[in-house]
Amino acid sequence: MADTIGKPANFHHTVPEGDERERLVCKDCGFIAYENPRVIAGAVVEHDGKILMCRRAIHPQMGKWTIPAGYLENGEAPHEGAAREAWEEAMARIEIRDLLAVYAVRHISQVHMMYRARLATPEFAPGVESLEVALFAWDEIPWNELAFPSVHWVLNHYREAEDRTDFAPFTNPA
Repeated sequence: MADTIGKPANFHHTVPEGDERERLVCKDCGFIAYENPRVIAGAVVEHDGKILMCRRAIHPQMGKWTIPAGYLENGEAPHEGAAREAWEEAMARIEIRDLLAVYAVRHISQVHMMYRARLATPEFAPGVESLEVALFAWDEIPWNELAFPSVHWVLNHYREAEDRTDFAPFTNPA
């Protein structure tokens, strides 16, 4: 049975023996329920010099624009998750090129793994999590309507990398 804050009634936050951090621990058996960051996988998808973007149909930031991205599923490699998210959000089949960036979004305990990709076929349409999807030339991107800071970061890193293959993945901007 859960208590009022949503954790099982027999669990409490404490520092386990031999650890330095407070963890969610079962009072009965000592089982430690580790709470670790979530991984987000996504892709900057290019087609004919334009970027595929999705207008969000879900919270948070409903109505704002983003690249196709979302939570990695158990048993899924990050590049597979990026391709799946492109399908779910934009009904787009993509070809992953390479890893573009890895961002730490500490305040919400997320790690974002972002790829460069191309549309495998020119077809796309809104998925259930998108109000609309569109291809934008660089100067058409709705910069004031982007959903998250990481979308700004990854688009700018994409532009910085252009067609280079000789770069290490980008990380959080200063």
